[in-house]
Amino acid sequence: MDRLFGLDSPAYADGLAHVAEYGDPVSVAIAEELLSEAGIPFLKKERGSGTAVRIITGSQPFGTDFFVRPEDLEKATETLLPLSEPAEYVYDDGDDNSDSEV
Repeated sequence: MDRLFGLDSPAYADGLAHVAEYGDPVSVAIAEELLSEAGIPFLKKERGSGTAVRIITGSQPFGTDFFVRPEDLEKATETLLPLSEPAEYVYDDGDDNSDSEV
């Protein structure tokens, strides 16, 4: 992407481990809630001038990085796993395919 403004690599947080990066606000909100519910302290940093852009335009096009303490990295990775795997959708039309009459 852009090496000049640091958009091609995760933000840096001294002493913390990078656990995930999300580009859309819904995933960011879900990640915040999952980590909070699991009791894992975290730091989120927006890439580049993302904070200013988000304040001005209402959206953040550069991505948001999440950091945790190194000792919490494994638990945080497991906690955020549902966000990194594609969801399986099951269509339920309400028909139980039975031949019995009501």
